[in-house]
Amino acid sequence: MRALVTNDDGIESAGLSVLVGAALDAGYEVVVAAPARESSGASASLLGAERDGRLVVEPRGAPGVPEGVESFAVRAAPALIAFVAAYGGFGPKPDLVLSGVNKGANTGNAILHSGTVGAAFSATAHGIASIAVSVDATEPRHWETVRSVTDHVLGWVRRTPLDGRTLNVNVPDCAPDRLRGLRNAPLATFGLVQASIHEDDDRHLMLQYSGTERHSEPHSDTGLLTRGWATATLLRAPFADRDLEVPELTTTPPG
Repeated sequence: MRALVTNDDGIESAGLSVLVGAALDAGYEVVVAAPARESSGASASLLGAERDGRLVVEPRGAPGVPEGVESFAVRAAPALIAFVAAYGGFGPKPDLVLSGVNKGANTGNAILHSGTVGAAFSATAHGIASIAVSVDATEPRHWETVRSVTDHVLGWVRRTPLDGRTLNVNVPDCAPDRLRGLRNAPLATFGLVQASIHEDDDRHLMLQYSGTERHSEPHSDTGLLTRGWATATLLRAPFADRDLEVPELTTTPPG
């Protein structure tokens, strides 16, 4: 069994080693391929830098990743990295993609913009089981809690086919003995940050960001995470919805 570990925080992020350790202990052969620089907010972008028609890839160790684990810095969005891996770009096609650990939660409908989740979606679209993992802190202190939750969900994924779903996991930045547990959770209506637009002049727009009220949807992923729960949300994308149909149009060929 083979696992790709990637992220959107870049090859220098400490979160990679948490997922590498979990995958190795679960018996996977691991390869790391992560953006050469931070790619937060990349969603499922397939943008990458090329040189002479080739994607720019550089062997580079990631902090805390054991020697012997292949590791690459790629000048590409994380979803493109997962896409390339699906076609054998970093060795045999992986059986699993672990994306993260992202510094900052990925909750609510705002996951649409997440490079962490985008990489997982890209893997799922190519028939690869995928887990996106995020911690609710920009400077995490309790990686051991993230590791414990990752071990738990990874064990479940190994036993349970995801059938085209992506697993999105968020973990509070708390000591293991302060973690309340893991709950299945629906997506909140919004993420943790909302934007508003203020027009500066005729040629510029100014975006302002503010935190949302985390307790407004107490049973959502955002609400539960705020109260000390790790959350797990199974996602399916892209999908077709047949509950509403556009009226069909039939044309008559001329003549």
